[in-house]
Amino acid sequence: MDEHTIHDDDKDRDALAGLSSVPPPQRKIHSYSQQLRANSAYKRHRHVRKHSLDEISKPPDYFNDESSDDEFFNHSTSNNAPNASGSCATVDDSQTFQPFHPLPEFIGSGGGTGIFKVPMRATVHPRRPPCLELRPHPLRETQVGKFLRNIACTDTQLWAGQESGVRFWRFEDAYQPGFGSKVRRGDEDAAPFQESANTPPTICLLVDGGNKLVWSGHKDGKIRSWKMDLPTDDTTPFKEGLSWQAHRGSVLSIVMSSYGDLWSGGEGGVIKIWPWESIEKSLSLRPEEKHMAALLVERAFIDLRSQVTVNGNCNLSSSDIKYLVSDHVRAKVWCVQPLSFSLWDARTKDLLKVFNIDGQIENRVDIPSQDQQGVVEDEVKVKVVSGTKKEKSGGFLQRSRNAIMGAADAVRRVATRGAGAFAEDNKRTEALVLAPDGSIWSGCTNGLLVQWDGNGTRLQDVSHHPCAVQCFCVFGTRIYVGYVSGMVQVMDLEGNLVAGWIAHNGPVIKLTTSNKYIFSLATHGGIRGWNVSSPGPIDGIFRQELSEKEHIYSRQDNIRMLVGTWNVGQGRASQESLMSWLGSVASDVGIVVVGLQEVEMGAGFLAMSAAKETVGLEGSSIGHWWLDTIGKALDENTTFERMGSRQLAGLLISLWVRKNLRMHVGDIDAAAVPCGFGRAIGNKGGVGLRIRVHDRLICFVNCHLAAHLEAVNRRNADFDHIFRNMAFTRSSNLLNNAAAGASASVQTARVNNPAGANTEETKLDLAEADMVVFCGDFNYRLFGISYDEARDFVSQRCFDWLREKDQLRAEMKAGKVFQGMHEAIIRFPPTYKFERHRPGLAGYDSGEKKRIPAWCDRVIYRDNRAGPTGECSLECPIVSSIIL
Repeated sequence: MDEHTIHDDDKDRDALAGLSSVPPPQRKIHSYSQQLRANSAYKRHRHVRKHSLDEISKPPDYFNDESSDDEFFNHSTSNNAPNASGSCATVDDSQTFQPFHPLPEFIGSGGGTGIFKVPMRATVHPRRPPCLELRPHPLRETQVGKFLRNIACTDTQLWAGQESGVRFWRFEDAYQPGFGSKVRRGDEDAAPFQESANTPPTICLLVDGGNKLVWSGHKDGKIRSWKMDLPTDDTTPFKEGLSWQAHRGSVLSIVMSSYGDLWSGGEGGVIKIWPWESIEKSLSLRPEEKHMAALLVERAFIDLRSQVTVNGNCNLSSSDIKYLVSDHVRAKVWCVQPLSFSLWDARTKDLLKVFNIDGQIENRVDIPSQDQQGVVEDEVKVKVVSGTKKEKSGGFLQRSRNAIMGAADAVRRVATRGAGAFAEDNKRTEALVLAPDGSIWSGCTNGLLVQWDGNGTRLQDVSHHPCAVQCFCVFGTRIYVGYVSGMVQVMDLEGNLVAGWIAHNGPVIKLTTSNKYIFSLATHGGIRGWNVSSPGPIDGIFRQELSEKEHIYSRQDNIRMLVGTWNVGQGRASQESLMSWLGSVASDVGIVVVGLQEVEMGAGFLAMSAAKETVGLEGSSIGHWWLDTIGKALDENTTFERMGSRQLAGLLISLWVRKNLRMHVGDIDAAAVPCGFGRAIGNKGGVGLRIRVHDRLICFVNCHLAAHLEAVNRRNADFDHIFRNMAFTRSSNLLNNAAAGASASVQTARVNNPAGANTEETKLDLAEADMVVFCGDFNYRLFGISYDEARDFVSQRCFDWLREKDQLRAEMKAGKVFQGMHEAIIRFPPTYKFERHRPGLAGYDSGEKKRIPAWCDRVIYRDNRAGPTGECSLECPIVSSIIL
């Protein structure tokens, strides 16, 4: 409860004399309101006051052509009594309902720059090349068990490995309409594809053009083959060909050497080779001899790690083998581990060199003693140790050296697996590619790109983007780089940056090339194709043609949303009050969001919340009571479905979606930012929910800011802290990566923005959203006015005079808070602070403190809009309804 003493200010008694008058009349608005009660012990005040407001003019057009291709209509209201009242806002995004005209809005200053710059959304984005949407971004909930992990191209097909097998698209069908409701939810708009029978998760793919096969490595340790030229059959899943057990753990990488041998890397640094003779013989067997073929190739492997192990000590790191790259010209195979590389001879299977990420030789096997057979051709070559493994001279020293090196390597691995204990962790190798000029490029977690020559000598390093590198691909003289930020960059062979654009709103985890397109796979499962000539002059022609025909291939879905906020003052509302507040206005909305403050308070409760955050993640018993009670008012499970909620101490936000809209809404994420004592206590702060509706991100944030009349700067600081620190990305990426098997660096997508970096590329989560709605008890008051004056103006409904004394409006006008955001012109009485036994205007605090009435509870929003009319309409009911 926010309580303080307000004294009369004689200096400002004449401040209202020069206020401007009401704008010229345009149309009539009628607002219906009723007082709500949080405590069911008191009888609800049923008197309905009907007010005819002054006519107002239509506001100017504040929109530009570079905003969203969706249209969000926000209807804002506010009404607060800590123990008695609530407020709601209706955001109308629907063209299916009866048309209406926009109401005037107040727009805060300071928007459009920095973190407050609205992201650009358009069917044809002007800042990136036109692309082929092979698979539009699916909702995360539809991909459980079906997340894509990898993609690879043949001459005529795009193959994708997923959690339950593989699938492929034919390029000739890329522009064909999808199967709609005939396929699993999430792929309705994807181009037609064929899917395999269920298998364990696919981790890596390899195209074998010589045998017309696609090889896949799986989590169960098996390697499977799939025929490229499969007959067209959209109903029956196709089955695997030759398969065998390759590793005990997961198969993390596979590659075909210049001699036709199949190399595979697994967990624990295991590297195995299957000679081409055994594979060729197994493939020649008849289908009924499938078991014999698998047994034949399975027993023919060569374990390279065991060949460089001497007396139980191996000079190779036991880290997982992330990538294998074959240099066909030099007949070498690169083996990549997070912090080291090993270079192998593809013909002799000898270890040529082991070096770290800085290019320094890390360790090497010593030259055998003179008593051992064989002649060493190169000082860094490793000969296969003979079966006897007998040591002559220097045996004790050799064993001691191996033991020390093994212990040092184990200590380094343990330190590396720690939570960022060493700076080396930011230099982990995340991707590797062989360039057409024979050089090797590796990408690191810190965004560094390193060029190596064919012998493992470090040539140069460059950095064009401060985010983790995830993947590479090459086409001609161009090198394509995919980043965790969703950006794709193009370099020449010398490492000079040619172009770059944001390809996805999620990490780009794989790039592959065909003869016409560079395909990118995002962690959320979306696949886009970029013309190999892009960026170039032809992009402008494509963009113009697509813009002119936008109505043919695009659609606009509009939704009406209801946002309500209520400081309940630790009370509980009756079902009748909630029905009056939400039930009557939720009949024609698709999304309902409710934000509550002071659901539960007290020192013990706040301490428990700050210490464990179990309340924030699971919610308290009173919080669950509110969710269940509101759900009953909204006819939950019949008309609406609860999508998610988040509680932080006394703050609670929850979201419901109408059943017929549910299939278009998903990717729900929650976040919380405490702003109380030391930025750790949840009595003040914000809780938020983020959803994706028709491929647009919407964030709802419920706030309770600092109290007391004089604490304006603290309230401004609380908002800034919430806006900058509310992070949904961490929780959503953890879920995506756990399912999709993406790199661990994806979980730390946001990095500190170095000097000179493009801030647009590293936006905050709230800044990246297409629409952000703030609601709650902001605690901004009326200043420079006495209690009696405020009561007089309220009784005369002179709200335009009172608005001039509103702290929030003044701070927004100065660009200090809610920069660039919108709020409806307030046409209802102040909402702070009522007494239980005196509802309505007679119920303002008349005790000893005489707290001045103020608009504490507000609904403020920001969105990017570019609809047919370019207008956003805002309606202002005080509690439940509006009639225009």
